[in-house]
Amino acid sequence: MAVKKIRPITPGQRFRIAPDFSDITKSVPEKSLTVTIKRTGGRNDDGHRTARYIGGGHKRRYRIIDFKRDKFNVPATVEAMI
Repeated sequence: MAVKKIRPITPGQRFRIAPDFSDITKSVPEKSLTVTIKRTGGRNDDGHRTARYIGGGHKRRYRIIDFKRDKFNVPATVEAMI
């Protein structure tokens, strides 16, 4: 695993090096394990605007993570670490 040298923006970072995980990670999550985050644009179920100045923004997705870890005897492989 490679290491990367941090740019000295502050005195505490002047001689800092950190691990570089680019060889074991992917840049995007697995698409089947993500869902869209729905945005309302400040509108209620009638379509009327109830909150001002909400709208626009980039589409965002939520990564589904199994926090309970209650699946046993299921074969699986680690594809990548994200």
